[in-house]
Amino acid sequence: MKLKLLTVAMATLITAPSAFGQANELTSTEELQQLIEQIEQLKQRVVDLEQRVASQQQEQAQQSEQQEEIAPRREVRSSALAARVERLEEDVQDAKNDPIRIGGAVRAQYVWEDYNDPLKDRGGDFDFDLVRIDYSGEIGDVILSAQYRWFQYMDVVQHAWVGYNFTENWQGQLGVTKVPFGNTPYNSNSYFFSSNFYVGLEDDHDIGAKMRYRDADWDFDIAFFKSDELGGADGLATNKSDRYAYDAVGIRIPDEGLYDDPTVLAAETNSWALRGVRKWSFDDIRSAEFGASVQWGDMNDGVDNVGERIAWAVHGLYNYDRWTFMGQVTQYDYDMDVTNAGIVVGAYNYFDTIPTKATLYSANIAYSLPVKWGPVTNLTFYNDFSLMTDKRFYSEDTLMNVLGVAVSAGGLYTYFDLVTARNQPFVGGSMSGNATDTNTRFNINIGYYF
Repeated sequence: MKLKLLTVAMATLITAPSAFGQANELTSTEELQQLIEQIEQLKQRVVDLEQRVASQQQEQAQQSEQQEEIAPRREVRSSALAARVERLEEDVQDAKNDPIRIGGAVRAQYVWEDYNDPLKDRGGDFDFDLVRIDYSGEIGDVILSAQYRWFQYMDVVQHAWVGYNFTENWQGQLGVTKVPFGNTPYNSNSYFFSSNFYVGLEDDHDIGAKMRYRDADWDFDIAFFKSDELGGADGLATNKSDRYAYDAVGIRIPDEGLYDDPTVLAAETNSWALRGVRKWSFDDIRSAEFGASVQWGDMNDGVDNVGERIAWAVHGLYNYDRWTFMGQVTQYDYDMDVTNAGIVVGAYNYFDTIPTKATLYSANIAYSLPVKWGPVTNLTFYNDFSLMTDKRFYSEDTLMNVLGVAVSAGGLYTYFDLVTARNQPFVGGSMSGNATDTNTRFNINIGYYF
């Protein structure tokens, strides 16, 4: 570039008439001096041109470098923005599909009893029943299910377990989990369950491990329970009757009252449970299932085993269109090493006594009717009947009949139950009572479930 500029300058000097055109005719010192000045001026002009060219090249280089720096920055900013958008989308998706879902219920209850004169005279009572919180969901393929309940007089864990789906059909559960026994999820339609519940053989939950198998034709359950949900006879619970479902908590010594606190503690330990059900689906409106259940284990006083227990049941269910028919035969037996007048059971902050051996029969019918009455969408009419007989040491049977309807309206689910019973807990009696007359209770349980 420098040689090119010098050549241009020299060509200019050669062609300039005031300089090179008359160079050979210069004779004076003054003219020579003028020519030298013009050459110096041309040299300076060449230098200026070189500097300008160099400056332009440097500016172009800087602009190129800036472009090279800006491009990656733009790419980084674009990538960061895309990642942020992706994270926001994931957050939105997570918000729509929380790994752990929280639900629950709030319930209140109206009660009228013909065997409670003060309550009957004031037209019944309307009281708070409970608040409950449910947790369920799955994180990293580990399943969680738990429920905690608050009553006016106690608060309890209803269940709390973790699980894992080993295959499409097999699931394992560990924790306070449901004992597989009889018709499930309940051997009843009403708020009061069947009489099986009050001897610890319906909707019971204990501490242990369970494996469940489910397919279109079969249900199988096998479970081992170390103790009841309060840790057995030597558990740390201050009140053995503060629990949701009935369990054996002691031995009823002769001459003790049916509702007395137990003086000799004893509880289930090292128990096993098996349940199998065959299912049929005949068409869109007909299905049936039939099965058998058994459970057995030891009774322990916190130091030694003081007896054994066993229970078995055969059970079945038939659905036809909107109709459901349910039946179950159950027998249990406590073989105790201690002289006794029965087994102490506890739940709902009070104790009761059950015979050490008995047979229970239940037969239920229900009809589901869809309706459109404002918020009301369904009415389920039902009649549940339970009979407990062949009681060891006790001659009078326990019976309970519940005629009722359950009303669904949005989040509200309300039971209207008319209960007629004899020697039945919560209806003026005990499972080991000797009454010969029946009692009547009218009950409305209103629950909002979310």
